[in-house]
Amino acid sequence: MKKFLILLAATALLVSCGSASKLTRGEVYAPLYHEAPVTLLVMPPINNTANVEAKDLLYTSISRPLVEAGYYVLPPILTMDILKAESAYDAELFFEAPVGQFGTVFGADAVIFSVIDKWAKQGVGISAKIRYVMRSTRTNEVLFDRSCDLFLDTSVSTSSKGLLGLVLDVALTAVNTALTDHIEAARKANNYIFSDIPFGKFSPLYQQDQDWKAEPANVKAVVKD
Repeated sequence: MKKFLILLAATALLVSCGSASKLTRGEVYAPLYHEAPVTLLVMPPINNTANVEAKDLLYTSISRPLVEAGYYVLPPILTMDILKAESAYDAELFFEAPVGQFGTVFGADAVIFSVIDKWAKQGVGISAKIRYVMRSTRTNEVLFDRSCDLFLDTSVSTSSKGLLGLVLDVALTAVNTALTDHIEAARKANNYIFSDIPFGKFSPLYQQDQDWKAEPANVKAVVKD
């Protein structure tokens, strides 16, 4: 009887995992397809790290993957000036609050929030953990919520062999890591996160990707610089 219960539990687990892996974008992002936002406002990142530059560096790299996915993103520099003038620069104040005012002031259909939980040099590379949340200015509903824990490998390997080769590899890796801008890690994370977002109105694939397989909400990846 005990063996039967264990087997039954294992089977149920496999079935549930199999079902989860077969979810489509249309199922996972149903509210986003329904609302079909066109214009997006990107809020300044919420920085939970000790890297004081992370907030401004990440802010400059968010728009591109969204534009490439077919959305119109309000110009970051212009919106930043207005947000500062309206004392709305601190995204933390609005992360869980109603965002309808951003639709009224900016004409945005949805607001993009980003949360930086990790962004630092680590070993032979750079480690970054970023989460993005899209919320509707009409309903306050979460339309997209995905995160990426990414390690950008900046190690360098030479053709030299033996102890000398090892010393050269270590030295070159240290130089390459020092020269690699942290913004590159953020760009890589952005690509992973937004690779699963449904295409927007300005994409030829708009409303044609609902049957595509949805990727996991939380992604962990190692990429080479």
